[in-house]
Amino acid sequence: MKTLAPAARKDDRLLQAMGLMVIYVGLIVYVNAAGKVMAESFHPFEVTLFRHGIAFLWMLLLFTPRHGPRILVPKRPGIQILRGLFGISSSLAYFTGLTQLSLATAAAISFSTPLIVAALSGPLLGEKVGLHRWAAILTGFLGTLIIIRPGGASADQWGATLLIVSAVCSAMYQLMTRRLAGQDHAETTNIWSGLVGSCVVLAMAPFFFTMPDRWEHWAVFVSMGLIGGSAHYLLTKAFERGPAALLSPFNYLQLLGATLTGYILYRNLPDGWTWVGASVIVGAGLYIARRENRQRATLLNPALSRQ
Repeated sequence: MKTLAPAARKDDRLLQAMGLMVIYVGLIVYVNAAGKVMAESFHPFEVTLFRHGIAFLWMLLLFTPRHGPRILVPKRPGIQILRGLFGISSSLAYFTGLTQLSLATAAAISFSTPLIVAALSGPLLGEKVGLHRWAAILTGFLGTLIIIRPGGASADQWGATLLIVSAVCSAMYQLMTRRLAGQDHAETTNIWSGLVGSCVVLAMAPFFFTMPDRWEHWAVFVSMGLIGGSAHYLLTKAFERGPAALLSPFNYLQLLGATLTGYILYRNLPDGWTWVGASVIVGAGLYIARRENRQRATLLNPALSRQ
């Protein structure tokens, strides 16, 4: 049997990683669209409860038989709990804000998450954030302001504020994920994320929960949990196969998916300023990803720094 050369195996893993990212984006577009539709009939917190609760049960059934009970025991439980709290806070803010905004506008604002990660990676992870990256970060935040346009309709402003809160919590969630890298298994981290999130929303359930009485509602809620949990697992596997600088830009495909689903479901399209702001954010994010990729290449091959 012919074996692949190391370079060919590396290229194959990168192609797998990019394929997983494309699938992940498609699944997340569905979850967000389904969440917006369900939030028209149920409290956004209930939408979040089903999304995280079913995902938790799905991950538990998927991983425990394969790895045994040890997969449930994290090495850093404190960070796992903190990560889970940031994750559920991001989801609660996102689905609540989504009731006030279009899918495309929400997706565009959420693109500020990588910029926040880049800004906080210095003080929280000790990474060096140079002048070029700070310029890109500030430019990206300017794009966010273009989308939000402070002083607009109050409902839109409230929704946009919640989406920014969601982006900040999501950034902290990702930073905590970096802290856990190499310490806990990806399966352990996925299970604990669902466990913490489910416990938080379940504690609030008496204040908002109404039992779905139609099978269609149950079908959508279950699909959100199964697909959402699977999507984040595919994301974890993608980042095991390829570098973040290569894969992160694939997240920007969400804007195209959100625009398409928003038009199909609600016959609305983003206005011109939303496209302008999104372009500024995407450009800033791609620049940061390129700088990070170049810095990583320089560390691996110092001769590049002299080119």
